[in-house]
Amino acid sequence: GSGFEDAEYQKFGCTVLPTAAEIWHQADMIMKVKEPLESEYELTREHQIIFTYFHFASCKELTDAMIAKKAVCIAYETVTKDDGTLPLLIPMSEIAGRMAVQEGAKYLADGECG
Repeated sequence: GSGFEDAEYQKFGCTVLPTAAEIWHQADMIMKVKEPLESEYELTREHQIIFTYFHFASCKELTDAMIAKKAVCIAYETVTKDDGTLPLLIPMSEIAGRMAVQEGAKYLADGECG
C-alpha cells in the first residue's frame, strides 16, 4: 500500500472505490507505473485513456489487446519535449544505471559464488 489511509485521500476530494474493476469501469483516465496486467485487458474500455510505461515493442499480447479495446494509450517512454529529450524516461534510465552497478556487485559477492 501507499502508507496512507483512504480517509486521507477522501479529505482531498478523492473517491475511493473497493475494487480495481470499479476503478477501471468509472475512470476516464488510468495512470499506472507499470503496463496493464493481463487481467486488466478486459477491464479496458474504448476511448479510455491509459497513461503508463507500455513497452509495446516487447509485448505483442498487450499491443493487440489495447488495439482491440480501442484505448487511447499514452506511453511514458514516448513523451518527448521540443528538444527531443524523453523527460519521463530519463529518470528511469538513471535508476536502472545505478541499480546495474549494485546488482553486479551483489552477484560478485562470495555468497553468490562470485
